[in-house]
Amino acid sequence: MTETGARRSDATRAAILVAARERFAADGYERATIRAIARDAGIDPSMVMRYYGNKEGLFAAATSADLMMPDFARVPREDVGRVLVSHFLDLWEDGGTLTALLRVGITNQAGAERMQDIFTRQLLPVARAVCPDPAQAPTRAALCASQVLGLALTRYVLRFAPSAALSREEITDWLAPTVQRYLTAERAEGPSGGGA
Repeated sequence: MTETGARRSDATRAAILVAARERFAADGYERATIRAIARDAGIDPSMVMRYYGNKEGLFAAATSADLMMPDFARVPREDVGRVLVSHFLDLWEDGGTLTALLRVGITNQAGAERMQDIFTRQLLPVARAVCPDPAQAPTRAALCASQVLGLALTRYVLRFAPSAALSREEITDWLAPTVQRYLTAERAEGPSGGGA
């Protein structure tokens, strides 16, 4: 393949993936069709099949996401929550794959499973690296995911006005201590006092 042909092929693949993410996000996995995705990308449906085989293959490619987690071995333990929240804000504000996948995940089982897989494979090692009891890492990672996914849902998908209006610094100031506690606290704290 010539260099021009390779560039054209790369551009076609990229256009298909952009169209697929938007279509899966708008219609969900079941209702999105190869024909509609091809139309959105401005190509023949046979090109989608040529590059991705079928709808399942296209969905897997369109929803592949590397969270590009920082190396937490280099982050001071007391800054883990702040660094993690800031990192996720960067990812969500990019507005790409993760936002589309979140939209699909709230309406479709395949999307939900894809999001679970991405977060389990990539957030769990962070929890294992910094939490005091590695046996609790899955629970702690799930709690962190609940915070960053909840923020993403209310700020970038549902666009709740109070959440969308917060600055990055405000979000980080509110969320980082909670994420920090989930990851590094020695144990869960119960209600203080014990009275009703």
